[in-house]
Amino acid sequence: MTSTIRIIIADDHPLVLEGVRACLEGYEHIEVLGTATTGRAALELARETRPDIAMLDINMPEMNGLDATELFREELPDTRLLILSMHDDREYISSALSAGARGYILKDVPAEEMIAAIEAIHRGGTYFSAGLGNVFARLREDPAEETVLTTREQTILLCLADGKANKMIARELDISVRTVETHRKNLKRKLGISSTAGLTRYVIENGLGQGD
Repeated sequence: MTSTIRIIIADDHPLVLEGVRACLEGYEHIEVLGTATTGRAALELARETRPDIAMLDINMPEMNGLDATELFREELPDTRLLILSMHDDREYISSALSAGARGYILKDVPAEEMIAAIEAIHRGGTYFSAGLGNVFARLREDPAEETVLTTREQTILLCLADGKANKMIARELDISVRTVETHRKNLKRKLGISSTAGLTRYVIENGLGQGD
C-alpha cells in the first residue's frame, strides 16, 4: 500500500491555491496539511506540521518562493520542495535548483503530472515538467547556468562587500549567524573565490553594488 504523502501548498492566488488543494485532496494517498499565501507563512506552517513536501509558488509577498526554498533547506531539510510556477525561463529554473528545489512544474500541467511530480520527489527523485525538458537540457549542457546566485545569496554578497560582519547581516535579514556562514561558504564555492576580499572585488568588477 502506498504511504500517505503529507503536503502543504503556498500560493498567493486564491483560485490557484484552492484548485491545487481540491485536486490533491481527490487522491487517497495525499494529505494536504494546510495552505499559505506567503513564503513566510508557508515556513511557519511547515515548522508546525513537518510536511513531506512543500509546493511553493515563486512570486509571493513577504518572502518569495525561492527565498523560502533556501530557508526550508536550512531549517527543514527533510521537507522536499516542489516549485509550482507560471514561469518557464531558465533563470527561474536555475535559481530554484540552486536554492534546493527537487522539482519544478508549471501551473497548467494536468493533475496526473502534478501527482507524478509529487510521487517522484517523495521517492527521493526529482521532477521537471515535460515542457521544461529543453530548458533543463540546456542547463545541464551549460554548467555556468547552475552557478546563478539566488536572491538571498545576492543580498548577502552585497552585505559582505559592504564590510558587514556575519552577526550584523544575520540581524538585518532576521536569519541565524550559522545561516549567514553557510551562504558565505556557498558563495565562495559557486564563484570560485576563496576570500571575502575576493567577493568584494567580484561585486565591484561586475557592478553589482551600483544603484539604479
